[in-house]
Amino acid sequence: MNIRKGNPEDMKAVLELIQELAIFEKEPDAVVITEDDLIRDGFGDQPLFHVFVAEIEKEIVGIALYYYRYSTWKGKTIHLEDLIVKEKMRGTGLGSALYSEIMKQGKKDNVRRIEWNVLDWNTPAVKFYENSGAKVLDEWRVVQMDEAGVNSFLEKL
Repeated sequence: MNIRKGNPEDMKAVLELIQELAIFEKEPDAVVITEDDLIRDGFGDQPLFHVFVAEIEKEIVGIALYYYRYSTWKGKTIHLEDLIVKEKMRGTGLGSALYSEIMKQGKKDNVRRIEWNVLDWNTPAVKFYENSGAKVLDEWRVVQMDEAGVNSFLEKL
């Protein structure tokens, strides 16, 4: 297994993993980004995200995609947007290796917090995170406004 920083040539495989995750999370039609979007947004002058890829025999079988945020309480933080491992590779330690790489990146960057979301029904992931020392915050709710919601809100102004 080789874990390395992703590059533009990896984005086709990254998009395939994102689509696989959407199917796993029961939203197969939710992914609207393209390979070109990923290349533009991750590798321009001001990248919006960074990604580690895990390869086995030159096949990308997992990713950890993250970006930086700013907390008014903590300062610079990392948000782990997605940690994805191909279904056939789950249970091999690949996810743990990608997770460890994110923690190392946070330490290297001197961030005071690394955060992410996990679906409440994904019990294996919740247990993994709790066993690693992470706190799953039951009292916080994720709030989102999708594109249609933004448009509807702005139309009412």
